[in-house]
Amino acid sequence: MKTKKLILCAFFAALTGVFSVISIPLPFSPVPINLATLSVFLAGGLLGAKYGAISMIIYVFLGAIGVPVFHSLTSGLGILTGPTGGYIIGYILAAFIIGIIYSSARHLLLALLAGIVACYALGTLWFIYLTGVNLWSALLMCVIPFIPGDLLKILVALLLIKKLKRYIDIY
Repeated sequence: MKTKKLILCAFFAALTGVFSVISIPLPFSPVPINLATLSVFLAGGLLGAKYGAISMIIYVFLGAIGVPVFHSLTSGLGILTGPTGGYIIGYILAAFIIGIIYSSARHLLLALLAGIVACYALGTLWFIYLTGVNLWSALLMCVIPFIPGDLLKILVALLLIKKLKRYIDIY
């Protein structure tokens, strides 16, 4: 069973990388639009807190050591310490929170919403610290434009997790 879990962690790390590099830059924000959070939602919902977080740790580690898995085929510590780094690190927290809430409360929508809020919070705090902009400016650049897309990704994740849960049951 442990091998299966680790293979799934590697799969979701790779999926996050694929979903990250397919990105659309925005002229008003250093944060691009991509599908990475969909993979984060799936990892947390299907793998649970521990293995969902491990899959995102693997993803972050790969990017940190130079594998081009971050947005627009980027990598390195410069990305993690740059304006988008808090959101990328937030994937770990989001997957963990999603797994915790879903496994304990069995409320998937609440889990996914809590996960994205955690990712937004960590990323926005880092962005404010790094750039010195105020909270409202950071929200306008890095959160508000992404809410509709992230809500759509949550809907897709709800459907996929419900369908795939019977095939990926590692709790």
